[in-house]
Amino acid sequence: MTMPTRSFKALLLCLLASCGMAAQAAEPVLFDWFDYQGHDRAFEQPLPAGHFRNPVLAGFYPDPSVVRVDDTFYLVNSSFAYYPGIPVFESKDLVHWKPVSHVIDKPTTLDFDGLNMSRGVFAPDITHHDGMFYVVNTAVDSGGNFVSTAKSAAGPWSDPVWLKGVGGIDPSLFFDKDGKAYLLNNDEPEGKPLYEGHRAIWLRQFDPVSLKPVGKRQVIINGGTDLARKPIWIEGPHIYQRNGWYYLMCAEDGTGPQHSEVVFRSRSVWGPYVPYEGNPILTQRDLPADRANAITNAGHADLVEAADGSWWAVFLASRAYDGTHYNTGRETYLLPVEWKDDWPIILPHGQAIPQVVKGPAFMQRDASQAPLSGNFDARDDFGSTTLGSEWLFARTPKQSWADLSSHPGKLAIHPLAQDLDTLKNPSYLARRQQHLTFEASTALSVPAAGVEAGIAAYQNEHYWYALGVQREGDHLRLSLRSHRGDDEAVIDSAVLPASVGELKLKISGDGKAYGFAYDDGSGWKWLERQADGTLLSTDVAGGFIGATVGPYARRLDNQ
Repeated sequence: MTMPTRSFKALLLCLLASCGMAAQAAEPVLFDWFDYQGHDRAFEQPLPAGHFRNPVLAGFYPDPSVVRVDDTFYLVNSSFAYYPGIPVFESKDLVHWKPVSHVIDKPTTLDFDGLNMSRGVFAPDITHHDGMFYVVNTAVDSGGNFVSTAKSAAGPWSDPVWLKGVGGIDPSLFFDKDGKAYLLNNDEPEGKPLYEGHRAIWLRQFDPVSLKPVGKRQVIINGGTDLARKPIWIEGPHIYQRNGWYYLMCAEDGTGPQHSEVVFRSRSVWGPYVPYEGNPILTQRDLPADRANAITNAGHADLVEAADGSWWAVFLASRAYDGTHYNTGRETYLLPVEWKDDWPIILPHGQAIPQVVKGPAFMQRDASQAPLSGNFDARDDFGSTTLGSEWLFARTPKQSWADLSSHPGKLAIHPLAQDLDTLKNPSYLARRQQHLTFEASTALSVPAAGVEAGIAAYQNEHYWYALGVQREGDHLRLSLRSHRGDDEAVIDSAVLPASVGELKLKISGDGKAYGFAYDDGSGWKWLERQADGTLLSTDVAGGFIGATVGPYARRLDNQ
């Protein structure tokens, strides 16, 4: 996968011109390659002709929103405090996706410094009207609700236009057949909330030219499907029109195992909206917790009608191990939608989300879902001058520390002083962990004195592992460090001869068992075989994201 040139050219041009002395204070660490291999047993199931694998976007790709323009589909996901932000994908069949851009693709657009990795940009919504794409989103703790526009999904995307006076989260746009546009969002209800998690869905008209909300705003759902039941966190609203009905679809009951999708309908866009008696139309909360190959947290869906009249739902869910742990975060799934008595149903009650699904009639039959789903080997030999779209920065980089030009064929990381526990941007290049069973490895030149470099597995600034090497007197010290909450520890270390110039490092994961190995030229040796992988799970680390892995370097002069 190659990054659309604008995103990283903008980053490189802007940051190379302004690169501070701090980024150049130490010699860069050179990485020869990075290899990621996924080996999930569930992905080894036979795939019958005309079928696809779920999730369609494996790894940390939560909160999907989808739109069709003619015969092409476009999808966006949350990226929280990772940069570039809000990935945009394109597909002809809803199954095989390719990245085409990022909405937040300039380092000057949003500043995530000081934010936990699960803050930043939440739950985007993508729509298209009169030749223009619109993405509305919430920059949590960094600006509020905004809209960005583009004439092409490949960009360029406009800088955020802030939606003044629109609070809460999860905004979305609906364009009615009469040309009027409406903005929906989650916010506090009128008056004082009646209980913890009591929220409402608000509606107001929207001017797609001035990009401003206009006129009155009105609560169209108070609390959820049944206020007497005290439903929590009604959010992720979308409106659709079909057969003279307006359908309002929302997520309900939080983003954990109780997560669900519910639907209402009305003859008027302003309501009143009546809930479907068979709600929820998607959930996994009524299944046994100890089931094999559990998929949990299902909800936050969006619907789209294909050109052949079929309807499909994209939604988030998580692949769990040991019942509750999931390191791959919230992923994007696809299922067909059945209409029953003019109500949409994504999955009947009591049914598990299938991992192999019959595809749309228009699905490409000879295409691979890799490297976004299934088992695969993805290797980056750093032969390009721009980073591939799989690579992410933890928060927005303000210095150009990732360099593919000065040493052709290698990734040069100019080490920053920040460690992985910083609330700024560490010199760590991340790619998503997409499998429960995987290996990630890299080869690097041993860094100069005063620098540590290696490979990391990272959930957020408080939960991570780092396998790194540094020069220590007349030898090298290879250390495996862990960070769990406020507790940092060196789990194990090894002394290597100072004559070692090249080193290979590897992380393996199999559910909760993580291993860390090295090769100093004499073959692979395990430093640790059974490190606790639950440290990297969302339910332990908190937040809304999944784990990432990748190369890192840091200066030691701050210690």
